[in-house]
Amino acid sequence: MKRMLITGATSGIGEALVNHAAQSGYDVIACGRNADKLKTFESTRSVTSLQFDVTDKQQTKTKLEAISADIYVLNAGVCEYVELDSFDPDMFRRVFEANFFGVVHCIDALLPKLTTGSQLVLVDSMARFLPFTQSQAYGASKAALHYLTKTMEVDLADKGVVVQSISPGFVETPLTDKNDFDMPMKISVHQAAKSLLKGIERQSASVYFPTMFGLLLRFLSRLPSPLKVALSKKMKNN
Repeated sequence: MKRMLITGATSGIGEALVNHAAQSGYDVIACGRNADKLKTFESTRSVTSLQFDVTDKQQTKTKLEAISADIYVLNAGVCEYVELDSFDPDMFRRVFEANFFGVVHCIDALLPKLTTGSQLVLVDSMARFLPFTQSQAYGASKAALHYLTKTMEVDLADKGVVVQSISPGFVETPLTDKNDFDMPMKISVHQAAKSLLKGIERQSASVYFPTMFGLLLRFLSRLPSPLKVALSKKMKNN
């Protein structure tokens, strides 16, 4: 039985992946900050829980030092939108602490454990493809995370470590429930978990879901920059 560690396991895609992976025969380590939510996994025999905050470097290292797995899914993250009338640099720091440095802290703790056949799975977002309105902090953090993933893929290749980038589109989660704009091709969190697990099992270098939305945004991302900006302005004004 393969062991899978999942951060951000107490809500959204992470929580759904914990349940789906456990049902699919994996031994799961569910990681998160919410102690009460982690306790709900205790009734599932193949799931154990680990409470820590990925933004705390030392806590993350201490908690992960004694843990080993075959697959490490670094999924924890937050989303906050920028309001230019109340521009807040501290908000950028909060978003990057969770979405980027939280992953860096986990990688720091996990590097000694990564051996031939290990899988390192980092969850970014399709928001990195276009300059969406009010997404300066979130999109930038996910773009940075994607770059980190691809450089890790290069540098861990000699060790035989499989590094995967996961780029979801709109998924029905507590984070997207706060959005007050149209979310085309939005899928359920259960559909997202199934697509994510399928991508992990195929060991695909890059995974996008929903599929059609991924194809569309990847196409649009190849447009010249002025066209991408014009398209984003049009979406903002609709």
